[in-house]
Amino acid sequence: MRKTVLLLAIFFAAIIFSPGCSKSEGGLKSGTWRATLQTQSKAEIPFNFILSDSSGQHLIHIINADERLRVEDITVKDDSIFIKLPLFDSEIRAQIRKNTLVGRWIKHLPEKTTTMPFRAEAATEWRFFNASGKPGTRVSGRWSVIFYDETQKDTTLAIGEFRQQQRKVTGSFLTSTGDYRFLEGILSGNKLYLSTFDGSHAYLLTGTLNKDNTISDGLFYAGYSTIRNWTARKDANAMLPDAYALTSLKSGEDRLNFQFPDLQGNQVSLSDKKFTGKVVIVQFLGSWCPNCMDETAYLSSFYNQYRGKGVEVIGLAYERTNDIEKSKKSVEQLQKRFSVAYPLLITGYTNKEVLKSMPSLNDFKAFPTTALIDKKGKVRKIHTGFSGPGTGEHYEQFKQEFEQQVKNLLAEN
Repeated sequence: MRKTVLLLAIFFAAIIFSPGCSKSEGGLKSGTWRATLQTQSKAEIPFNFILSDSSGQHLIHIINADERLRVEDITVKDDSIFIKLPLFDSEIRAQIRKNTLVGRWIKHLPEKTTTMPFRAEAATEWRFFNASGKPGTRVSGRWSVIFYDETQKDTTLAIGEFRQQQRKVTGSFLTSTGDYRFLEGILSGNKLYLSTFDGSHAYLLTGTLNKDNTISDGLFYAGYSTIRNWTARKDANAMLPDAYALTSLKSGEDRLNFQFPDLQGNQVSLSDKKFTGKVVIVQFLGSWCPNCMDETAYLSSFYNQYRGKGVEVIGLAYERTNDIEKSKKSVEQLQKRFSVAYPLLITGYTNKEVLKSMPSLNDFKAFPTTALIDKKGKVRKIHTGFSGPGTGEHYEQFKQEFEQQVKNLLAEN
């Protein structure tokens, strides 16, 4: 009898104290995973992520070069996982199989919803190829780049900045309107492979490195269906147009005039007492814009440093919809993620209606765009685009130049 009771006690103790392992959890192995998104042409856009468990809640960090994009909104139900990606209104829905996830990446846009096949394998740290050894060539340095369509009429000039360690390559492409953020890839022989995924961008770039310091046969896959060609030549002196010369005010205009509500519904204008006699930075942004995300992260830190020195920042949000409540919800996520202390205003205009909302602007090229306003309320500089942390030294140069200009405005009477 005692033996039977003892065995029953051991049995029930094992049930109580052994860790649970439901069917849904069986394929969610902690560690590094390799994921791919498949394009319409069957090309695969690879990326890696780290899956971990924090106090019983799954957590993902998407890996692109030095960036670790934190994803917290993860739900597991039965044999499925639902991953809501931050800021960009997109999600991954997948079935959980043994050490494998199979499903789709879904991107919600105002006019349509796009999807791409998604697959991920656990315990896989390589991105493009599971191979080692030294590459046959080197890609480190600055490159003058041209992206173009099949007609070669629609062209975009860019600068490629790459850093190479053994076979691994990181870097970005800079254009007049922004950068391609954090790219990561590999050199295999004389073939270059780069990719990124951040919940908005899904990019794959391939090309052939030649002995004459050029890159040929370049293909750029963006999202599900876009394919462009690209070529490059190594050029340490490659330059882009001055970012402060691309956007301007109309002749005779020297101010921005607006009044929009903040996230609490309070109307905010540059004529408010809070901004009188201050140097004011006006940021044109959208929560849907990855480059705006990078700029917001920077400006949030910048504001905390300069707000006590006579500087104010105002963010003007241009969303993809005129729906005020939907726009507010998206911008609130941005505010929360980067602990933004400066006012973010809901303009009620879409990203295609900037000039309609700002009659004094002569043109508008891209998001983000940032205006520097002096103590008298006059616009002194307008900067188009943003070179974010994925661009390395260009990001550091921008910060130094931008902050020096702010200091110069502060020094004026």
